[in-house]
Amino acid sequence: MKAVVEFLRQLHAHNERAWFEAHRAEWLQLQERVRSFAEGLIEGIASFDPSVEGLTAKDCTYRIYRDVRFSRDKSPYKTWQGIYVAPHGKKAGYAGYYFHLEGAAEEGLVGSHMLFSGLHMPHPTVLRSVREEILDNGAEFVGNIRRAEGFALDESQRLRRTPAGFPTDSPYDELLRLKEVALCRPFGDDFLAGDDLLERTLAEFRKTAPFVQQLNRAVQYAYEEMM
Repeated sequence: MKAVVEFLRQLHAHNERAWFEAHRAEWLQLQERVRSFAEGLIEGIASFDPSVEGLTAKDCTYRIYRDVRFSRDKSPYKTWQGIYVAPHGKKAGYAGYYFHLEGAAEEGLVGSHMLFSGLHMPHPTVLRSVREEILDNGAEFVGNIRRAEGFALDESQRLRRTPAGFPTDSPYDELLRLKEVALCRPFGDDFLAGDDLLERTLAEFRKTAPFVQQLNRAVQYAYEEMM
């Protein structure tokens, strides 16, 4: 995967159609590596979280082309690659396991890439259901965070006050204020070295499976309410 990162860094420096077309054949070969890695992730994650069984690489990967219709940034290509393994695929709104390679950061910088487990930009009804799950089963939620050794709770998006409709004296008040509910583990290029990258990535994600599964319990309840 280091070759994929190197391509993304070059693309970041030359984000234009002429350069990409001149290197399209190289990208197509690297895209096959991403697809193969995604298939390995799906199979491996399914061994400890059966809710992702049956997914394909297409369900979990992203096109390199940017949608620039409503963006001031007209750069035509993404300078990152992501694989999001979640029940029913990347667009279904469930919590999942995300592997992110970043080409817009300096080489070797710790945190330029990331493992992410949880919910990104949840629907308001889903977020409310997650908050109710935390309120009702907060000890389990905190325990699942602690089990994910090496990961940290993403606290970058949070409310200043307790959300409306929730008690202000809950011992889980800080968790109730989260707008995104996820665990993150940044890593640098050194993590990508070696033929056992897939096995090490799966070992990290396995730590977060109870956390993801608890979130998806709440997500499923929310979707049933919305039906």
